[in-house]
Amino acid sequence: MPRWTVTREIAAPVERVFETVADVTQFSQAVPSVVKVEFLSDKKTGLGARFRETRLMKGKEQVTELEVTEYVANDHVRLVTPVDPHGFVWDSVFAVQAHAGGTVLTLTMDARTDRLLGKLMLRLIGSMLQRALAADMDSVKAFCEARGR
Repeated sequence: MPRWTVTREIAAPVERVFETVADVTQFSQAVPSVVKVEFLSDKKTGLGARFRETRLMKGKEQVTELEVTEYVANDHVRLVTPVDPHGFVWDSVFAVQAHAGGTVLTLTMDARTDRLLGKLMLRLIGSMLQRALAADMDSVKAFCEARGR
């Protein structure tokens, strides 16, 4: 199945960058396309936190349910969707690493589906998805760096 990876060097401490990507409340402040977050669990962050994220994509709202399935503070957080209505499972890992007084943030996203049409669709939208992920990472970088050292 396809995999997309985006990496950014961010002039901010690991703790700040991790907190931004691991806490959906902060992530939604950093990424302008996220217009709404609804919590589906009592936990707001950390392992087991579940939420519904609404994004504005090409003028339309796209709703995705996500669950934090791995959480290692200041190292990585994994967000996975249950199977969506189109038969996809989206699996995203944000990993942080200290580097040259700042942070290297890497986002790796995998998509899985058993449907033939879904596999074809993934090939068609791959470059668009890569650009969207890059835009999210640019927004996280700008947000973290704007908060100062």
